[in-house]
Amino acid sequence: MTKQKLELTWIGKDVRLKLEPRILLEDPARSYHAKHRVTENDFFDNRLIFSDNLLALKALEQEFAGKVKCVFIDPPYNTGSAFTHYDDGVEHSIWLSLMRDRLEIIRRLLSEDGSLWITIDDNEAHYLKVLCDEVFGRPNFVANVVWEKVYTPKSNGRGLSGDHDHVLVIAKSPRWLESGWNMLPRNEEQQGRFRNPDNDPDGPWRTYPLDVRTEDGAKREKYRYEVMLPSGRLVKPAQGRHWALPKDEFERQRNAGEIYFGKDGAAMPTKKVYLKNAKQGVIARTWWTYKEVGGNQDAKREVLALFGDSGFITPKPEALLHRVLTIATNPGDLVLDSFAGSGTTGAVAQKMGRRWIMVELGEHCHTHIIPRLQKVIDGEDQGGITEAVGWKGGGGFRYYRLAPSLMEKDRWGNWVINKEYNAAQLAEALCKLEGFTYAPSDAVYWQHGISTERDFIYVTTATLSHEQLQQLSDEVGPERSLLVLCTAFRGRGDYPNLTVKKIPRQVLSRCEWGHDDYSLQVENLPKAPPAQGAAPASADPHPNPSPEGRGAQAGLFEDEPA
Repeated sequence: MTKQKLELTWIGKDVRLKLEPRILLEDPARSYHAKHRVTENDFFDNRLIFSDNLLALKALEQEFAGKVKCVFIDPPYNTGSAFTHYDDGVEHSIWLSLMRDRLEIIRRLLSEDGSLWITIDDNEAHYLKVLCDEVFGRPNFVANVVWEKVYTPKSNGRGLSGDHDHVLVIAKSPRWLESGWNMLPRNEEQQGRFRNPDNDPDGPWRTYPLDVRTEDGAKREKYRYEVMLPSGRLVKPAQGRHWALPKDEFERQRNAGEIYFGKDGAAMPTKKVYLKNAKQGVIARTWWTYKEVGGNQDAKREVLALFGDSGFITPKPEALLHRVLTIATNPGDLVLDSFAGSGTTGAVAQKMGRRWIMVELGEHCHTHIIPRLQKVIDGEDQGGITEAVGWKGGGGFRYYRLAPSLMEKDRWGNWVINKEYNAAQLAEALCKLEGFTYAPSDAVYWQHGISTERDFIYVTTATLSHEQLQQLSDEVGPERSLLVLCTAFRGRGDYPNLTVKKIPRQVLSRCEWGHDDYSLQVENLPKAPPAQGAAPASADPHPNPSPEGRGAQAGLFEDEPA
């Protein structure tokens, strides 16, 4: 009998977007840095990106694939509510498609020991879990954390008061098990479980049972020996259980005072575990109370203190992000949040000494996130986790916006290079499209990007003659190769170390040009493709050019001599 692969299906699942991998343009006027270093571990290269988050993820992919240790996202919950900063009522199938597209890029951005943490409510949580199983593989699902977001019943709840949200935790690969996640510091209650009622010279201790369940009776029979208690009573483990130690080791620990028999010496033996030898923390549980990590009211108070009445009704408390980053990251690790909202992830990561990237498209990126981060950097934000981590300010971030689409239509409806691109931006954009790392050389004019140590790319808007191509070929030499992208070229020979292509023809079919908004809003969604067999509105990627266009292309070729 063959196993069937179970998959989540929805209308439009097979529709795949051809995203344009755009470049990012820094705006130094909006970037912000501390006036001086506060510590040697300050980070100044954090990134705040003003952009549609799907296009931003695509833009980050080439540079940051495999480098992000932790992704935390708080996507719109698709509840049908109209939020101030989000249209959160996307139809279920569309929501799944757009989440799928984001998750696939997030997976490629994560390091092999990285993890994704998603806050979501009951409305989509279980569909999203199955979707994550498809994208990441079911074995990489770690846990569903239940976060107690409110502590008073909602009188307007539909039958039951919804007091919790989910935090789905997914690993990139099994490597997270090998590297291990961080434990949480013991709280006062947990610390208080270690006592020293017998004045043991090794200090406070607590006990753990010495009898364990027997998995293999034949092998464990020798561990079912009798023990004489100090009270004189003989005891053995109950049926189906055995001692955790062989008899000689039991006696050694007993003589060393490491076995406890109760205050009167008449209790079943237990093992002493000393605080000084215990693990430096406790493993995180999957039930997070508002007392531990804050709730909605705590988050609203934090945002109110920063912005006044901001309109954010579902911010996340800093303590919640502190818990996530404590478990999943270490100082210096890179954290990504592509649904930045009010900027909590970046604020917490900054205070915890993590590097961060945040993406936000709403205008609150400028009215809320930037002022919040400025206060954090200047040491003026005294709320949230500031006191708990001893934050004094420092570091900074760079502000980026997404470049416009590389291609635009001219007045005759032909696709042409966007006039907003200068020569350097065009070279960077085409390097990204062709899979090259943008690395312009100061010494060699034709080295705009590099793929391998011997493979380069050259971008120019000029029309190259045979003599120019021959000169390029001679300079590149027989040991190297060069991809040449130019507006047009004329040639009469073979250039074995050159691959010459015309732009924009070389890239026309690569992407969906001119699409700027893939946000979770119905009115901004791309239209479904035409039914199979039907011709699209513009089936020819090279429509008949204008008379001027035909004259400009006369006598030009792509790969064959004129």
